[in-house]
Amino acid sequence: MVRLNGKFVRNTILGFCGLIIAVANAYADVTARVDRRSVDLNESFMLELMVDTNIDMEPDLSVLDDDFYRGQLSQLSNTSIINGQIRRSRTWTIALMAKSTGRQEIPAVTVGNEKSQPITIMINEPTNAPPGEADVFITSEVDQTEAYVQSQILYRFKVYRAVATRQEGRRDPGITGAEVLIERAGDERSYEAILNGRAYNVIERVLAIYPQSSGEISISPARFEARVLRDGRITGRKVFESQAHTVKVLPIPAPPAEFADADWLPARDVQVSEEWSREPNEIAAGEPVTRKVTISALGQIETQIPVFDPPEIDGMNVYTDKPDLSRLYEPEGIRGVRRDQYAMIGVRGGVVEVPELKIPWWNIEDGEWRVATLPARTIKIKAPEAETVIPPPVSPDVPTEAAAEADTTGSLFPESAWKKSTQLISAIWLLTVVAWWWSSREQKREPREPEPPPIYKQQAKYVKAVKKSAAANDKAGVRAALIEWARLQWPDDVPRSIGDIAQRVASPLSDELQALSENSYGSATAEWDGSALAKAMRSINVLVEDNEEASVDPLPPLMPMGT
Repeated sequence: MVRLNGKFVRNTILGFCGLIIAVANAYADVTARVDRRSVDLNESFMLELMVDTNIDMEPDLSVLDDDFYRGQLSQLSNTSIINGQIRRSRTWTIALMAKSTGRQEIPAVTVGNEKSQPITIMINEPTNAPPGEADVFITSEVDQTEAYVQSQILYRFKVYRAVATRQEGRRDPGITGAEVLIERAGDERSYEAILNGRAYNVIERVLAIYPQSSGEISISPARFEARVLRDGRITGRKVFESQAHTVKVLPIPAPPAEFADADWLPARDVQVSEEWSREPNEIAAGEPVTRKVTISALGQIETQIPVFDPPEIDGMNVYTDKPDLSRLYEPEGIRGVRRDQYAMIGVRGGVVEVPELKIPWWNIEDGEWRVATLPARTIKIKAPEAETVIPPPVSPDVPTEAAAEADTTGSLFPESAWKKSTQLISAIWLLTVVAWWWSSREQKREPREPEPPPIYKQQAKYVKAVKKSAAANDKAGVRAALIEWARLQWPDDVPRSIGDIAQRVASPLSDELQALSENSYGSATAEWDGSALAKAMRSINVLVEDNEEASVDPLPPLMPMGT
């Protein structure tokens, strides 16, 4: 028999384990992504490669050299512990600049034995040229010069710097004309650009502008202020401005004939999907199942997505939960996301039909109505199982006197002992009941007040009351319900009249409230028709006031006192 050396066995096991780890690392998943999918030819962008383990192998970046210039490469190792599970990853970030325009494909990058997925990006012709040999300049652009009410206008401005600057300050443009809502369309970006052979550092900021009424909006220049460091000297404070822009805002077009009461939803893309907590065909009557319906609109904020009533399903009870509102940032702007959650319980076995959901929306690129559809679904609910009835035990034959006497005499305990034990237990039980009654009699329980319903449910009640009163042309009922709704919406600054509320909401609701206020208190004597107000109440958009910080100029004055 051959005796193995202990050191040899230990080294063999360690080597085998190292081989397993190396093989596992070689097959680590590789994920690739870019910070922007649409760039100019002279602009850099960032490519990020991530593996789901801390691997010693390096990515093969030579496949990028045919179509891209490679810049600085950085890497980061990360270790996290989630629920006791240790997870390690490694990330490489590289700056790239395309060599030609058009639709380009970033090829798959190999790390070990795994490859990332190719990524397609769009390389545009350079649109910005420096004014002469300027060291610092700023540009701006809008994605469209004509837009519809409540549709998204992307305003993009960039600050180019070929020299170092100090004491920087940037100011967003001012907008006049039609009333607008302004949202940041993602985080501020920083990258490199080459113009006329000169390298510039670029800072880019994107704003999403939503006009609330038709007409025209004027966008003043964006401003960048800084002191410039040139040839070892620093200048005084300089101001740089971008171009001004004008956008024509078109009115809301008429809804399609098949959706006469369609809510206005202008967007670039609308998607609707559903998700079930478990397979709905596997539920039985009385068992709850959760359904989530997600509606996303590219080019809209989440609060603009229409609210749909819960489906009415024969054979199921449907209970609505509070919606989940969120947003995503894409190259085409903001994508608003609304998730409605329903708890659904079958009341009996059989087949039920979940109705189809249709969402009409206006395609701002094609200028026409579209319909996003969630197909109907047929669910088969299992009938509840019948309760099992346990038959009563069959009584044995009545024992004879001899057998009874034999059973009594042969028992371990005499019959009198059983009787005394039963009497004692009954007495203890009776005393316990009396003591419980007496203790409960002495306690003075204060009635517990029911918790008030959530704010959104209280508001929904008043919104329903407004619609009902408006449909009946009941002005007093509309005013009373709206004031109560506003009391919940602005508890710290309660509006006192319909006119006050009209100034805090967007069109078309603001227009209808203003018309009601003029009809109630003005000189108009015509009968008021509340049907338009009832329709406008289907989508309530609350205007967001600029905060105090936005009104305070964070920059020092352009013309200091005494100059």
